[in-house]
Amino acid sequence: MPRMTQQEQTTFLSEPGILMRIAIVREDGSPLVTPIWFIYEDDAIWFTPREKSEWFACLRRDPRVALCIDEQSLPYRKVVIDAAAELIHDLGEDDQWRDRYRRIALRYVPPEGAEAYIQDTIDQARGLYKVVLEQARVRSWRMPLEGESGDGIWAQRYYAPGSKLHRD
Repeated sequence: MPRMTQQEQTTFLSEPGILMRIAIVREDGSPLVTPIWFIYEDDAIWFTPREKSEWFACLRRDPRVALCIDEQSLPYRKVVIDAAAELIHDLGEDDQWRDRYRRIALRYVPPEGAEAYIQDTIDQARGLYKVVLEQARVRSWRMPLEGESGDGIWAQRYYAPGSKLHRD
């Protein structure tokens, strides 16, 4: 599949309503994947676990994450990120970054609903994490757009030697 250009990736990550799945490792080594809200700002992915969430406790112990941001309709854009998440604001510092949280909420619900959600959950402490894309392993791709060839769009490792689309 074609990789997204930097501009295509920026546009995709900035579109409202697209969920991110965060994968972390539990203490026993088992994986945990959680769909969450996020925002892309300052060439970083920002997200906010609540104090009592299992994945917040896991991130405190081990900051390694895999993030999957994708869409279900054509052109099936996908961004997958492997990184260490950085805790920017810990519990009790919510007032310092509430405007960013408001911008996150506005990506998913209309203004009145976003503000109501913030006010309804204002007493639930959160942390604020970020993943800087420049410091992460980032892979992106999409289906070919109109006018682009659809032949052999997958990585060559997927095509068995001797198959129609395998290149030597």
